[in-house]
Amino acid sequence: MMMKVLKQVLGVDVAQKELVVTLGRLLEDLSIELYAHKVFKNNESGINSLLTWEKKLTDSAIKVHYVMEATGVYHQKFAYHLDEHGYALSIILPNKISNYMRTLENKTITDKTCSESIAQFGLERKLELWHKPKKTYRDLQQLTRERDQIVHERSMVKNQLHAENTEAYPSENTLMRLKARIKFLNDQEKDIKMDITKIINADKALKVEVENMCTIPGIGQLTAIVVLAETNGFELIKSKRQLTSYAGLDVKEKQSGTSVKGRPRISKKGNRNLRKAMHFPALSAIRHDERFSAIYVRIVSKNGIKMKGIVAIQRKLLEMMYTLFKNKTTYDEKYLEKENDVQMQVA
Repeated sequence: MMMKVLKQVLGVDVAQKELVVTLGRLLEDLSIELYAHKVFKNNESGINSLLTWEKKLTDSAIKVHYVMEATGVYHQKFAYHLDEHGYALSIILPNKISNYMRTLENKTITDKTCSESIAQFGLERKLELWHKPKKTYRDLQQLTRERDQIVHERSMVKNQLHAENTEAYPSENTLMRLKARIKFLNDQEKDIKMDITKIINADKALKVEVENMCTIPGIGQLTAIVVLAETNGFELIKSKRQLTSYAGLDVKEKQSGTSVKGRPRISKKGNRNLRKAMHFPALSAIRHDERFSAIYVRIVSKNGIKMKGIVAIQRKLLEMMYTLFKNKTTYDEKYLEKENDVQMQVA
């Protein structure tokens, strides 16, 4: 006799072109059974085939909970489809899944084992339902990423222009074309900034959130917008620690027994757009604000590694943006001063 099913989960490992899935169920004796596995194309026809396959293999009386990682943009099409059609869906930060997988006995990492781990994670944990982000955040993310690509391309063209200018006999036609490309990219960036401004001005609450974040030293409007866009208004974030891990700014150490092997490094496994957005604001805060400068100097004086001090400021700025957003308030200089005093006493 088949035991009663308490919970059903479909774990999804998302790639650019594939959806690798595992079906699992929690039985009444609290045992977990992973019983079906398949690969589907990550497109509309593949998604429809997956949903049909799932219905044939699950108990219709118990809603299936879909669980997947936040994987850049590759998961979005499937996630939006599930949310729009009323499916139960949870999207988990990648670091949570990777930390969970380390606790399992299976040491071989494949797409299949990843989907199995995600399914098992979903069966063991109480998960919050995910709903697609506000259109505002989605539009801002597309615009800020497009601008970033344009800035990157313009930098390459400027390097080409510099190289051509240093030639013994530079080509006038080549110089003319390179300058025309730079002007074209400048115009495109200007258009994007105008689109971003229109979105911000049309949403009063969002405009206030951005203004609050801009009270932090080193944080400009574009940085605040990128952070909100890349986190969907901190939707999946429940703590400062989670936020720094999502950005890939958490410190990892290689350990063997009780000894530490090598220098600590940031994981860089999170959202690279967030890390990139925080780099120049951190440098600005260090140069122009004595409170952040004091933190930087204290960290560098301990280990002599400048990058470690810069990363610490990046984390601090990001955490403060999160705090201001959650508390709907502005930057308080005294808070940072008190924190510095406490840390100096501990040191």
